[in-house]
Amino acid sequence: MKMATATEEIPVLVTSQEKERIAKLADDAGLSMGEFLRPAAESFHPEDEDALLGMIDQLLKTTARTSEAIDGALEFVDVSTKRMAAFDLKPPCSWGWLVTAISSREP
Repeated sequence: MKMATATEEIPVLVTSQEKERIAKLADDAGLSMGEFLRPAAESFHPEDEDALLGMIDQLLKTTARTSEAIDGALEFVDVSTKRMAAFDLKPPCSWGWLVTAISSREP
C-alpha cells in the first residue's frame, strides 16, 4: 500500500520548551517531528480524556475519605493512649489486684 504524500500544513503554536521536548522525543525515536506528531494526533480521543479526568476526580475523593479515616483513627489512638496513661497515674484502689491480674494475662 502506497503512503499518501503529506501536502497540508497545520500551524501549531508551542513554547520553545515544548518544541525542544517534542524535537528530542522525535529525534530519540528516529522520526521527523511530523512523523512523530501525526500518530500522536490520530491517537487522541477526547472521551479518553473525560474518562481519565473522571478517574482522577474519583481518586481525589477516595484519597480525601481515606485521609479523614486515618486522622480519625489517629485521634482515637491518641485519646485512648491518654486515657490509659491517666489510669496508670491513679493511686492503687481496692480493685488494683484485678487491674494487675488483667494486665499480666497472656493474650
